[in-house]
Amino acid sequence: MSRSENPIPKSPDYSLLELASVREGDSVGTTLANSVAYAQRGEQLGFKRFWLAEHHNMEGISSSATAVLVGHIAGQTRTIRVGSGGVMLPNHPPLVIAEQFGTLESLYPGRIDLGLGRAPGTDPVTARALRRDGLGAEQFPEDVARLQTLLGPLQPGQPVKAIPGAGTEVPIWLLGSSLYSAQLAAMRGLPYAFAGHFAPRLYREALKVYRDNFQPSNRLEHPYAMLAIPAIPADSMEEAEYLATTSYQRILALFRGQPLWMKPPVASMDGLWNAGEKASVQDFLSLQILGDADSLRKQLRTLLASVEVEELMFTVDVHDPEKRRHALDILAATRD
Repeated sequence: MSRSENPIPKSPDYSLLELASVREGDSVGTTLANSVAYAQRGEQLGFKRFWLAEHHNMEGISSSATAVLVGHIAGQTRTIRVGSGGVMLPNHPPLVIAEQFGTLESLYPGRIDLGLGRAPGTDPVTARALRRDGLGAEQFPEDVARLQTLLGPLQPGQPVKAIPGAGTEVPIWLLGSSLYSAQLAAMRGLPYAFAGHFAPRLYREALKVYRDNFQPSNRLEHPYAMLAIPAIPADSMEEAEYLATTSYQRILALFRGQPLWMKPPVASMDGLWNAGEKASVQDFLSLQILGDADSLRKQLRTLLASVEVEELMFTVDVHDPEKRRHALDILAATRD
């Protein structure tokens, strides 16, 4: 079966989401060097975006200083868009984010995205340590509006200015795993990304709510939706099933409240999880696609027959950095 015989319908763009996951025994420096090489490979293959997710107090995840990593990756690449997937806005004053991303846009014009989430990206205790005074997620709509103002053109008499930032019009995305941000993105006329890589349950409903209620804005005339999903591309289905045990072990550790170091794949998960944990991990990863290019193509075709998106963003949780980069070659082969 050739790519031309069975193309994926609707031809969505492909992008990548990165958590800068630390392999057990590796340093953060080694991890981030691998992230750079991974982004560079994605760029060579024509992936559209490379986003980094904000998480805190999670051993095994090194993307907490998201804006710093966005700048690092953008500086080591040339054409791929780089951004946040996302900045957890309740953790930060909008002015600080506007200054950070305005600076990034000034350094790398036309390549920076600002994806915003309203969750803390961590546990409640750490959230309290991070959070500024205020209502947190409850003031998310107002904080989004403040950011839009701060990144927009300066207005006469504007008392608070983002310098750099004002006038840069850094593209703002709303991210979500429920219907709330879908409704807000539709109302504001902003692009929307659904986090199907960890919360797949409501993806159809959220994307439908977004499209059905979208109101054009001066930033976006038509709805633009992205769906994030996990992927384990490999040279065979057997190898993909083996490599997928790395992600199974990490999600199992998440459920157990254990460190999230990326562990090597194992021949079998038997004895590592019980029946209930297996079901929970499989539910968490229910949108995961895995296999060789032909298998992935079929799975993507099935997915895209039930939902309309302009872009797919993949998380690729493969332990070996070289195999992870090779996974992008396989994933890219599924496109038209």
